[in-house]
Amino acid sequence: MQGTAMLTIDDYVTEVLMRDLVGHDKRPVSFLVYLWLAAEQQRRNSAVRVSYQELAESIGVSKSSAQTAISWLLRRKLVLVSKVTVTATPQYEVQSPWKR
Repeated sequence: MQGTAMLTIDDYVTEVLMRDLVGHDKRPVSFLVYLWLAAEQQRRNSAVRVSYQELAESIGVSKSSAQTAISWLLRRKLVLVSKVTVTATPQYEVQSPWKR
């Protein structure tokens, strides 16, 4: 049986980013999306290829809420997105700009 690894969350995420996204920006779904993507990226050890629908279902929000959250995270430079083609499923890479 394979053991499960513990998720490691940078203190900044819970001490600063959560308050910033949820309290100041009034975008709690953006924080949930960031947290879910960060956990998935850590689990997979690579960027996360996921559709808006899959992302929404994984977090428990609407597809439009997931899209809006991704747009906000891109604007804040907290995620990078890439696609192989225009219609391909996006691949997200979580960023930690405070570590630079």
